[in-house]
Amino acid sequence: MPALPWITPHPADPGTRAVVMASRFEVHSLKDVPRFLAGAIRAWRQLRTAPGALGASLNARPLRREFFTLSAWESRDALYAYARAEPHRSVMTGLRPTMKDSTFVYWEVAADELPIAWGDAERRVETERRAAA
Repeated sequence: MPALPWITPHPADPGTRAVVMASRFEVHSLKDVPRFLAGAIRAWRQLRTAPGALGASLNARPLRREFFTLSAWESRDALYAYARAEPHRSVMTGLRPTMKDSTFVYWEVAADELPIAWGDAERRVETERRAAA
């Protein structure tokens, strides 16, 4: 399944910095994949109108039971507000029993460096996974 292309809900102001978050989720079994995808779509729709969202992409590897997210935000506060808001909050709470593993990585970039390349994001996630193991 190809990655969903980068969307830009709210263009960043020139000369500003963005908080980037990359994540990797792995579900326990293939039977959990449809449930995760349905939740991801709900959260994706929410992100399109979330205050402070500068950009996002989703990369699903359903046969590997892996899902990657990549997003950029005006601030960590904007990111955390999105995560606490519905439907994201209920989606994540509801998916916890299906989760085998998850990894989150945060860094800052100049807004004019958006969108972030998937290769860079996945390297950062993999480095964090190894460090946590």
